[in-house]
Amino acid sequence: MLAANLKVLREQRGLSLSELARRSNIAKGTLSQLESGAGNPTIDTVFSLSNALTVPVSTLLTHRADPDVVLVRSAGIEVLSSNAVDLRMLRRLDVTETVFEVYDQRVRPGQRQHSEGHPGVEHVVVTEGRLRVGPPEDPYELGPGDYVSFPANRPHIYETVDGPVTSVLLLQYPVDSGPPTLDAHHLAP
Repeated sequence: MLAANLKVLREQRGLSLSELARRSNIAKGTLSQLESGAGNPTIDTVFSLSNALTVPVSTLLTHRADPDVVLVRSAGIEVLSSNAVDLRMLRRLDVTETVFEVYDQRVRPGQRQHSEGHPGVEHVVVTEGRLRVGPPEDPYELGPGDYVSFPANRPHIYETVDGPVTSVLLLQYPVDSGPPTLDAHHLAP
Protein backbone atom coordinates (compact mmCIF):
# COMPACT_ATOMS: atom_id res chain seq x y z
CA MET A 1 0.00 0.00 0.00
CA LEU A 2 2.84 2.38 0.80
CA ALA A 3 4.23 2.09 -2.74
CA ALA A 4 1.04 3.16 -4.52
CA ASN A 5 0.11 5.84 -1.97
CA LEU A 6 3.61 7.32 -1.93
CA LYS A 7 3.75 7.69 -5.70
CA VAL A 8 0.25 9.19 -5.95
CA LEU A 9 0.85 11.66 -3.10
CA ARG A 10 4.22 12.73 -4.54
CA GLU A 11 2.73 13.26 -8.00
CA GLN A 12 -0.30 15.12 -6.62
CA ARG A 13 2.08 17.59 -5.00
CA GLY A 14 4.16 17.94 -8.16
CA LEU A 15 7.31 16.69 -6.44
CA SER A 16 10.15 14.89 -8.18
CA LEU A 17 11.89 12.01 -6.43
CA SER A 18 14.87 14.33 -5.92
CA GLU A 19 12.73 17.00 -4.23
CA LEU A 20 10.98 14.47 -1.98
CA ALA A 21 14.40 13.03 -1.10
CA ARG A 22 15.59 16.51 -0.11
CA ARG A 23 12.47 17.25 1.99
CA SER A 24 12.45 13.86 3.75
CA ASN A 25 16.22 13.29 4.11
CA ILE A 26 15.75 9.88 2.46
CA ALA A 27 17.99 8.82 -0.43
CA LYS A 28 16.46 9.09 -3.89
CA GLY A 29 17.31 5.43 -4.56
CA THR A 30 15.48 4.37 -1.40
CA LEU A 31 12.42 6.36 -2.44
CA SER A 32 12.50 4.77 -5.88
CA GLN A 33 12.60 1.32 -4.26
CA LEU A 34 9.70 2.21 -1.95
CA GLU A 35 7.57 3.43 -4.85
CA SER A 36 8.28 0.24 -6.79
CA GLY A 37 7.27 -1.86 -3.80
CA ALA A 38 10.77 -3.31 -3.36
CA GLY A 39 11.73 -1.46 -0.19
CA ASN A 40 11.03 -2.31 3.44
CA PRO A 41 10.66 1.05 5.21
CA THR A 42 11.44 1.67 8.85
CA ILE A 43 9.16 3.60 11.20
CA ASP A 44 11.53 6.56 10.89
CA THR A 45 11.25 6.43 7.09
CA VAL A 46 7.46 6.41 7.16
CA PHE A 47 7.35 9.32 9.64
CA SER A 48 9.85 11.29 7.53
CA LEU A 49 7.67 10.77 4.46
CA SER A 50 4.58 11.72 6.45
CA ASN A 51 6.22 14.99 7.49
CA ALA A 52 7.62 15.75 4.03
CA LEU A 53 4.24 15.16 2.34
CA THR A 54 2.29 16.76 5.23
CA VAL A 55 -0.11 13.83 5.57
CA PRO A 56 -0.94 11.53 8.47
CA VAL A 57 0.97 8.25 8.54
CA SER A 58 -2.34 6.45 7.99
CA THR A 59 -2.66 8.16 4.59
CA LEU A 60 0.53 6.46 3.51
CA LEU A 61 -0.42 3.05 4.88
CA THR A 62 -4.16 2.81 4.20
CA HIS A 63 -5.47 1.08 1.10
CA ARG A 64 -7.43 3.26 -1.29
CA ALA A 65 -8.09 2.05 -4.80
CA ASP A 66 -8.25 5.62 -6.11
CA PRO A 67 -7.19 8.47 -3.80
CA ASP A 68 -9.54 10.85 -5.63
CA VAL A 69 -12.61 8.70 -4.91
CA VAL A 70 -14.33 8.11 -1.58
CA LEU A 71 -16.94 5.35 -1.63
CA VAL A 72 -19.24 4.91 1.36
CA ARG A 73 -21.80 2.12 1.51
CA SER A 74 -24.69 3.16 3.75
CA ALA A 75 -25.48 -0.45 4.67
CA GLY A 76 -22.39 -0.58 6.88
CA ILE A 77 -22.94 2.71 8.69
CA GLU A 78 -24.37 3.03 12.19
CA VAL A 79 -27.81 4.60 12.21
CA LEU A 80 -28.60 7.42 14.62
CA SER A 81 -32.34 7.28 15.26
CA SER A 82 -35.03 9.29 16.99
CA ASN A 83 -38.78 9.05 17.02
CA ALA A 84 -39.00 10.47 13.48
CA VAL A 85 -35.55 10.54 11.86
CA ASP A 86 -32.84 8.05 10.92
CA LEU A 87 -29.42 9.51 10.08
CA ARG A 88 -26.36 7.87 8.58
CA MET A 89 -23.21 10.00 8.53
CA LEU A 90 -21.65 9.51 5.13
CA ARG A 91 -18.71 11.88 5.41
CA ARG A 92 -17.06 14.59 7.48
CA LEU A 93 -15.23 17.29 5.54
CA ASP A 94 -12.86 19.71 7.23
CA VAL A 95 -12.64 22.73 4.93
CA THR A 96 -10.56 25.68 6.16
CA GLU A 97 -12.38 26.98 9.25
CA THR A 98 -15.58 25.04 8.55
CA VAL A 99 -16.66 21.45 9.12
CA PHE A 100 -19.29 19.82 6.92
CA GLU A 101 -21.03 16.57 7.77
CA VAL A 102 -23.00 14.80 5.06
CA TYR A 103 -25.90 12.59 6.16
CA ASP A 104 -28.36 10.28 4.48
CA GLN A 105 -31.56 11.30 6.27
CA ARG A 106 -34.82 9.34 6.37
CA VAL A 107 -37.92 10.87 7.96
CA ARG A 108 -40.78 8.59 9.01
CA PRO A 109 -44.42 9.64 8.55
CA GLY A 110 -46.68 10.37 11.51
CA GLN A 111 -43.98 11.80 13.78
CA ARG A 112 -42.48 15.23 14.28
CA GLN A 113 -38.79 15.70 15.03
CA HIS A 114 -38.14 18.81 17.13
CA SER A 115 -34.75 20.36 17.84
CA GLU A 116 -34.24 23.27 20.25
CA GLY A 117 -31.26 24.29 18.14
CA HIS A 118 -27.53 23.69 17.94
CA PRO A 119 -24.49 25.40 16.37
CA GLY A 120 -24.20 25.79 12.63
CA VAL A 121 -26.30 25.83 9.50
CA GLU A 122 -28.47 23.02 8.13
CA HIS A 123 -28.76 22.38 4.41
CA VAL A 124 -31.47 19.96 3.28
CA VAL A 125 -32.17 18.49 -0.17
CA VAL A 126 -35.22 16.25 -0.53
CA THR A 127 -34.73 13.34 -2.91
CA GLU A 128 -38.06 11.55 -2.36
CA GLY A 129 -41.34 12.50 -0.68
CA ARG A 130 -42.55 15.79 0.79
CA LEU A 131 -40.98 17.31 3.90
CA ARG A 132 -41.81 20.16 6.28
CA VAL A 133 -38.62 21.55 7.81
CA GLY A 134 -37.55 24.72 9.58
CA PRO A 135 -39.18 26.97 12.18
CA PRO A 136 -41.98 25.10 14.01
CA GLU A 137 -44.44 27.98 13.55
CA ASP A 138 -43.78 28.38 9.79
CA PRO A 139 -41.86 25.44 8.28
CA TYR A 140 -40.85 25.24 4.63
CA GLU A 141 -42.47 22.53 2.53
CA LEU A 142 -40.04 20.75 0.20
CA GLY A 143 -40.57 18.23 -2.57
CA PRO A 144 -38.08 16.14 -4.56
CA GLY A 145 -35.18 18.29 -5.72
CA ASP A 146 -36.02 21.19 -3.39
CA TYR A 147 -33.34 22.69 -1.13
CA VAL A 148 -33.43 24.84 1.99
CA SER A 149 -30.73 26.25 4.25
CA PHE A 150 -31.33 27.78 7.67
CA PRO A 151 -29.50 28.67 10.90
CA ALA A 152 -29.56 25.58 13.11
CA ASN A 153 -29.25 27.57 16.35
CA ARG A 154 -33.00 28.25 16.40
CA PRO A 155 -35.76 25.73 17.13
CA HIS A 156 -36.65 23.69 14.04
CA ILE A 157 -38.68 20.67 13.05
CA TYR A 158 -38.71 17.83 10.54
CA GLU A 159 -41.93 16.08 9.56
CA THR A 160 -43.31 14.41 6.49
CA VAL A 161 -46.34 15.74 4.61
CA ASP A 162 -47.77 12.31 3.79
CA GLY A 163 -45.39 9.34 3.27
CA PRO A 164 -41.75 8.66 4.11
CA VAL A 165 -39.06 11.14 3.05
CA THR A 166 -35.51 10.53 1.85
CA SER A 167 -33.19 13.53 1.96
CA VAL A 168 -29.62 14.67 2.26
CA LEU A 169 -28.69 16.69 5.33
CA LEU A 170 -25.52 18.73 5.27
CA LEU A 171 -24.52 20.21 8.62
CA GLN A 172 -22.11 23.13 8.41
CA TYR A 173 -20.44 24.65 11.43
CA PRO A 174 -17.33 26.63 12.31
CA VAL A 175 -14.43 24.58 13.65
CA ASP A 176 -14.28 26.62 16.88
CA SER A 177 -17.89 25.79 17.81
CA GLY A 178 -17.33 22.05 17.58
CA PRO A 179 -19.71 19.63 15.98
CA PRO A 180 -23.31 19.56 17.11
CA THR A 181 -24.17 16.66 19.32
CA LEU A 182 -26.82 14.94 17.26
CA ASP A 183 -27.92 12.64 20.05
CA ALA A 184 -28.61 15.53 22.39
CA HIS A 185 -29.68 18.32 20.03
CA HIS A 186 -30.81 17.20 16.62
CA LEU A 187 -32.28 13.85 17.58
CA ALA A 188 -33.90 14.84 20.86
CA PRO A 189 -37.58 13.87 20.80
